[in-house]
Amino acid sequence: MTPELTCLALAALWQMVQYVLMSVPANRELGTDRTLGPRDGGDLQAQLSPKTARLVRALDNHFEGLILFAIAVMVITYADKGDGVTAVLSGVYLVARILYVPAYYWGLTPWRSLIWLAGFGATGLMLLWGLA
Repeated sequence: MTPELTCLALAALWQMVQYVLMSVPANRELGTDRTLGPRDGGDLQAQLSPKTARLVRALDNHFEGLILFAIAVMVITYADKGDGVTAVLSGVYLVARILYVPAYYWGLTPWRSLIWLAGFGATGLMLLWGLA
């Protein structure tokens, strides 16, 4: 497996970990009657503590970033343009996604945004590399 595909698989596994990191405190705070029900009666995120709500937003953000990263990995893979540069960029994306969660949880400003920018930038560079 290429380094880019390995990072993609690890990023998907990290997203699964994020589900657990978010759902455990959310279930504790809201109770399983609310979280297992149809979720009628308003936005559940508004009923969470600020830190647990940040975990929800971090997970949502990973969905947004992961689709772009997956496209970048597919472009690199199918164009057969993977090399040391794209391997490093894939690693930057993965590390950024992992660091983003605690940075968001603890409200580390401006680090959270800079970490996000590193992952987003790495993805964009991979797409450009694939087009070159």
